[in-house]
Formats: sequence, structure tokens, C-alpha cells
Amino acid sequence: MMKYAEDEYLLLSGIQHYAFCRRQWALIHIEQQWAENYRTVSGELFHKRAHQEESVEKRGDDLIVRGLRIASASLGISGQCDVVEFHRCSEGIHLHKYEGLWSVCPVEYKRGKPKEGPEDRLQLCAQAMCMEEMFLTGIQKGYLFYGENRRREEVIFTAELRQMVEAMCAEMHDLMKKGYTPVVKSSKKCQACSLNEICVPRLPKLDKVSEYIRQRITGADEKEENEEGGGK
Repeated sequence: MMKYAEDEYLLLSGIQHYAFCRRQWALIHIEQQWAENYRTVSGELFHKRAHQEESVEKRGDDLIVRGLRIASASLGISGQCDVVEFHRCSEGIHLHKYEGLWSVCPVEYKRGKPKEGPEDRLQLCAQAMCMEEMFLTGIQKGYLFYGENRRREEVIFTAELRQMVEAMCAEMHDLMKKGYTPVVKSSKKCQACSLNEICVPRLPKLDKVSEYIRQRITGADEKEENEEGGGK
């Protein structure tokens, strides 16, 4: 199995961006572009309430760990979990400073409501796959907690979901290595994307990027001429 060096690791959170739109992922993670809208700001604030650096809370036979940092050399990703719950059980892993055996269950917090697409489930599954590699254990399920309905949604980490995570990670590494930003067709979901203006959704309709740039320059020149003419 291929192993990535630490300096090649990609952000685990990028899986959600990639599953939503490959171009959005590339704009953020390759071109380092970002823009805020209501969804991104409120989502960030929602996560700040869940993230507390390496805080641990013990409740009877349960350990609640917030801000746990995780990574996978086989997937080439690293990130931070909102919450990981360790439950005392008869078969599980050993934890330093705690007696007994413990099972592992990731919990990811989301601002809105359950999505139609698989992006949230893929991100959660990627977290589980990282921890399976770190703790040398199997993790069968996790939970997504949505702020809008204040409910947990159980996610089973199926073989299909795991294969999708592996395929996406490989594709992201390939695009990152090439430094290539994919061109995609615009759709309804573009309206909710904070990168809508940066993305230039009509770019795919042009034959060449150079033609797009020429049109922009020509339009700017014409605007200046009109302004100069109007001032005389």
C-alpha cells in the first residue's frame, strides 16, 4: 500500500469540498482562494463551539474528546475531529491513563440540516479511516449532528463509502501534484457557493482561457473609453 510523506498530506476537510464540487476544492486547496458568505461564517462559529484543543471529559464509562488531531499515511490526509467518543467495552483499544478497553466513535457537527449529497458522510468516514489506522482498530459507525434540527444521524461506514473516500483522496493528490483546477458545469448548487463569483461559472462555455481574458480586457477598455467620452 502506498504511503504519503507528511509534507504531502492534504486537509481531511477538503473531502467535503471535493465531494460537493471538484472545482471548489481546487480553488480553495490549490489556488488558495476563499470567500465568506453567511453559510461559511455561521458554520465556522458553530464549529468553534465544538472544537476545544485536546479537551477530555469523562462521563462514567464514556470519554468525550474534542479537537483530536488525526492523520492517515495511506490516504495522505490529516485533520481534526469535532468530537470523538470512546465507550468502555469488552473488546476495544487500550487508552493511555485509562483502564479497560474502549470503542471509538467519531461525531461531526454541522451547522445546517442533513444534505442530499454524500459529502458529510464521506468526511466522517475519512475521520474513521484515519483513526482505524492510528489506533489499529475497526470503526463501524459514527454520527453527524446537525444544528438546525439538533439531532444525530447515524452513519454506517460501508465498503462503498470507504472506496469513495480512497478514490477521492487519490484524485485530490493527483490534481494537487499537477496543480490543475478542473472545469465543471454550473448547476443550482453554485448559487449557495461562497466562491460563486471567483469560480467564473461561465468559463466552461469559452473555448480557451485566453479568450475569456481577452473578453475581460476588451470590456474594461470599452468601459474606460465610454467614461472618457462621457466626461467631454
